[in-house]
Amino acid sequence: MNDRTSAPDEPVTGDALTQPFAGASPYDTYVHASVLNSLQHPLTEAPDEMGFLVTTQVMELWFTLIVHEWRTARVAFAKDDLPAAMDALERSRRALKALGGSWAPIAALTPARFNGFRAAFGQASGFQSAMYRHMEFLLGDKSAGLLRAHRGDPAVYEALAETYREPSLYDEVLAYLHRQGLPVPQHVRERDVTTPYTGDLGVVAAWRHVYAGPSCHPHLALGELLTDIAELVTRWRFEHVLVVRRAMGARAGSAGSAGLVWLEERAARRVFPDLWEVRGDV
Repeated sequence: MNDRTSAPDEPVTGDALTQPFAGASPYDTYVHASVLNSLQHPLTEAPDEMGFLVTTQVMELWFTLIVHEWRTARVAFAKDDLPAAMDALERSRRALKALGGSWAPIAALTPARFNGFRAAFGQASGFQSAMYRHMEFLLGDKSAGLLRAHRGDPAVYEALAETYREPSLYDEVLAYLHRQGLPVPQHVRERDVTTPYTGDLGVVAAWRHVYAGPSCHPHLALGELLTDIAELVTRWRFEHVLVVRRAMGARAGSAGSAGLVWLEERAARRVFPDLWEVRGDV
């Protein structure tokens, strides 16, 4: 008997799967994987730089999806289409969970490893992300100064300025709740939507009708889904703080930012503050 191990047979495939493509594969034509896979250009020989680049780029894609879903939800609320709005918010919740997990490849960078490529990105800094700024503006955290920083790139600036001028996702939620009979104050409904929303006692009182009412209140699920989203955004921000603290401590950030101090201040800003406040009133 021949005791040599024979090579395994090639998996059986249909002829359609092995026929040469007429150009790029249909998969690549749809997903543009070859484009995505060509966008990583490390500037150093540091072994951790590739992971840093890919992690950052993946987060930008998650930002794009989350912004898309929040805009979809905002339009649905304006049309009083609660099921469509809830569906979009639920999709964004799943995307936010994935966004939070995106820190894993670089979460344990030591200062020495980070310093191996940090100088290569010069004045680049995560706070310059226009898509993340869209996220913050949609959450109601508007800033004329952070908008102005993008003025040198007209297309990016105008797109962000439009989000800045429009009602936030939360503004549309409150307008919807008012039309459903909840006592959202007039001064909130008519406020300047380009100013940051920091909470309002009248809105807390409106949410109290939901949270102090029967457990089957039709808008309790909405309040809890928004709270989930607020929590996931906050967890992502604090995870950012931890990653930076571990990699560079309290040193100044790139592009002249205060680094860790800046991130800690941003992380402490409450998302949908009324929903956190009402929990102490019930």
